[in-house]
Amino acid sequence: MSKKSGEIAALVKEFGGRELNAHYLGYFSCFNRGLYFEAHDVLEELWLPQRAGENGAFYKGLIQLAGAFVHLKKNRLRPAAALFNLAESNLKKFPGTHEHLEIETVLRLIQLWRGRLETGRFEINPLNAETAPELRLIS
Repeated sequence: MSKKSGEIAALVKEFGGRELNAHYLGYFSCFNRGLYFEAHDVLEELWLPQRAGENGAFYKGLIQLAGAFVHLKKNRLRPAAALFNLAESNLKKFPGTHEHLEIETVLRLIQLWRGRLETGRFEINPLNAETAPELRLIS
């Protein structure tokens, strides 16, 4: 087991034995704590072996969404916008609710953040502790 795999296992341990995959749940836990790089890594471990499967584009879109916020944390505003575009392209393939996630809500979040970047002409980083996004699963 690599160091990275061990760290990921620790991040998802509390989510084992639930209806949804522990890596999927771990993604949301990390994302909502502002741990976007970790969210990316956690979900990537689920996505890689099944990237050509029916949820491949879905997981890829969520990974890209987390990646966009990694770029924002590093003040890379144009790469963040590019990943928002890619995430939107992948997630809009899944209308309605998918894997307990309301897709339209996520698409609106993407549009909001991309709009903030565009309004600031890619010179103002809209991400701070007060504006950090959250993603919520529904029952």
